[in-house]
Amino acid sequence: MLWDALTLQLGYNATLVTLGATMLGVGAGATGTYLYLGKRALVSDAISHATLPGVVLGFMVMVALGGEGRFLPGLMLGAALSAGLGLLAVTGLTTRTRLHEDAAIGAVLSVFFGFGVVLLTVVQVMDAGRQAGLETFLLGATAGMLRDEALTIAAGGAVVLALVRLLHRPMILVAFDPEYAVGQGMRLARVDLAMMGLALAITVTGLKVVGLVLIVALLIIPPVAARFWSERAGHVVMIAGAIGGVAGYLGAAVSATAPDLPTGPLIVLAAFALFVLSLLMAPGRGVLAAALRHLRFQRRVHLRQGLLALAAGQPVYEPLTLRLMRRAGLARADGVATETGRAMAARARLDERRWQILRSDPAFEAAAARYDGLTPLDEVLTGDQIAALDRGLGPEGAV
Repeated sequence: MLWDALTLQLGYNATLVTLGATMLGVGAGATGTYLYLGKRALVSDAISHATLPGVVLGFMVMVALGGEGRFLPGLMLGAALSAGLGLLAVTGLTTRTRLHEDAAIGAVLSVFFGFGVVLLTVVQVMDAGRQAGLETFLLGATAGMLRDEALTIAAGGAVVLALVRLLHRPMILVAFDPEYAVGQGMRLARVDLAMMGLALAITVTGLKVVGLVLIVALLIIPPVAARFWSERAGHVVMIAGAIGGVAGYLGAAVSATAPDLPTGPLIVLAAFALFVLSLLMAPGRGVLAAALRHLRFQRRVHLRQGLLALAAGQPVYEPLTLRLMRRAGLARADGVATETGRAMAARARLDERRWQILRSDPAFEAAAARYDGLTPLDEVLTGDQIAALDRGLGPEGAV
């Protein structure tokens, strides 16, 4: 059953839902990157929680007008209006009062969400609302999703992704350096509004799939995971979109294997699994790469200390140092230097004397700042700099 779900063999509707969730994840991951890099992650939380009153009010209005209360575009419109009002409230509290943005977000988030829960309770006792199923918008649910709803979600994700591509340069510039962006003639308010608008759009689009409580995770976890893989902003955006897409695909596919499996939590768990994988395995910033770098550094320190001991005429007794030097062919089992070890020890001693001059001479201040104390100096300095250092060594420093 699981293999059938992952290979899109559970039927046309399940395939549409899975592909729609995938497109949503791609759009959410790419959009969330700008919030994450601009340290605006909490704004997405406020937007998502502010959608609940709009969803319930949208349902009530459609029922009052004699329409289908669970018509998804109508619910999304209500959610967008409510979230936009919440975003305006956060902006107003931040710009017109002394409240910091995080405090304003906390206030707006709790008030809007509380109001939405009250409205949701009212709807549940209405004759027209008893079977509304609006509580699925809290955590997301794809069971029974219609074809048109899946296409709406996929289209929304695709539109957001296209806008992200169009607005990438101004948004990434504002996220990193707002003052420089102003100097380039950009209007911060407009770019910030566009960024928040995209976050609002992806939040509203993802309500049916992930739910308003967990959509913030789909916006933030992918860019956090992507940051481990690259130092370039453009690459982080693409990797975050890919991670979000894979999370959406896996979560929606697995949820299709049983009717009671919640879609939103499964998508978030898939995103978290990809985050853990990135945390551990990323080649540049991952835990495993950092551990390997630390082990290599320790090995270089032990070899350096062992060579300096040999240069001073002392045998090497420290077990780890001796083992590393034996493995490198620099010392015998009794700690006495080999021929290669004596040559390397002489070179280490020469570099140590050069280093004494290097760090005490103001003329070599820039070079001293680059030297780590372990790398051979002739790999760090130019030939002329080495010659200048050797002139100050005296007879003992002769090679």
